[in-house]
Order: sequence, then structure tokens, then C-alpha cells
Amino acid sequence: MSRHERTISMIGQQAMDKLAGAKVLVFGVGGVGGYVCEALARAGVGHIAICDNDVVSESNINRQIIATYDTVGLPKTDVMEARIKSVNRDCQVEKFDCFYLPDTLGAERFDFSKYDYVVDAIDTVAAKIDIIVRCKEAGTPVISSMGTGNKLDPTRFEIADIDKTSVCPLAKVIRKAMRDRGIKGVKVLYSKEEPVKTGSRTPGSISFVPSAAGLIIGGEVIKDLIG
Repeated sequence: MSRHERTISMIGQQAMDKLAGAKVLVFGVGGVGGYVCEALARAGVGHIAICDNDVVSESNINRQIIATYDTVGLPKTDVMEARIKSVNRDCQVEKFDCFYLPDTLGAERFDFSKYDYVVDAIDTVAAKIDIIVRCKEAGTPVISSMGTGNKLDPTRFEIADIDKTSVCPLAKVIRKAMRDRGIKGVKVLYSKEEPVKTGSRTPGSISFVPSAAGLIIGGEVIKDLIG
């Protein structure tokens, strides 16, 4: 049995061919983005571009699929590339080892029109806004992950238009930014769960929450790509 046989039985050969020809750009390969890449690679997406400038740290092990004691200290893009290749040898992996910000040359490295879909799984608000704006200008579908820190219930995540979100503080900021720019139709993943109060400025996290968010986003991208 081929590795894609069970996928083809679900979606058909034509949809499988669409995934093989698709190009997806993922910003951030940490707790959420790593599982997005996992879903895309195992589903047979043929070209995955990844952007991250961080290295794996021991504190990542509790939630990031690429984080183990064997990978601590290694660049996340290198570890993610190796994992993608280990499950999808045919996938072309494009790496950007940079920290994306609107006012850096790094932002100018990206031609968003080259991709069939863009996933924003980073934390910096200014960068999230800029990625959405640039995707809208390029006519490229984009989905943005809202806050997953200090959450305990993965069943509360849902995909929605940013205008329909509530509770999530990050979604509130992005919602206002989109309204100020007159941008509509922005797809996001968010949760209505009230955050757990940890008493720390660093957001808490647990193994099964960012992973669930990443798989939900990956599934949404795949379903959109195959129509």
C-alpha cells in the first residue's frame, strides 16, 4: 500500500494531484506552525516554504513537534525540513532563516503571489498584520493563528472570519487593524476560552493545545486547496 493510498480513498486522485502541485508558505514552525507543516507534509503538499529564525530550546519540548533533546540548539528550519523530508520525500522545502518584520529587508524577500496559501503562526502583532495585508494585496489566501497560550481546552478552537471573533485579546487587536485598513474576509483560528491565569508574563502552554490548533489550520488549508 502506497503512503497516499488512504488519503486518495478519502479525497480522490484529482485532489491528491492538486496537493502535490500546491505551494504553501508557513511563517513560524513552533508549537502551532510545526503541526501545520506536519499536516501538510503527510497530506502530500508538494512545496512547503518555512520561515523562522529561532533555534530549538529545551523549553520547546513540552509542545513543539520538532523539539527533542536531540534537536536542542539546532535551527528550527533545518529540523523542520528534515522532518518534512522524512515523511514526504517528494516535497520541495524552501527555507527562510529570518525574523519577519514589516520594516526589515526580510519582508521584501517574500513574493506572496508565488504561493497558493500562506499560514501565519507567529507571535509578533506587527508582522501578523503585515503578512495579512501583503497576502490580500497579492490575492493569496491566508489564515492567521490567534492566541493559543494559557489555553487548556483544544475543543474550543474554531475557524472564523476575524470580524466574527470574540474573547481572544489578540483577535481583538487584529480585528481593529483590519477594520482600520478596510480589509475584509480574513480567516483565523481562535478560541473563546478564557485564558488560564498563571501569574507569569510568559504565556503558559501544554502539549495538546498548540498541536490541535496547528492540525486544525493544516486541515483548513488542505480542504481549501482541494476545493
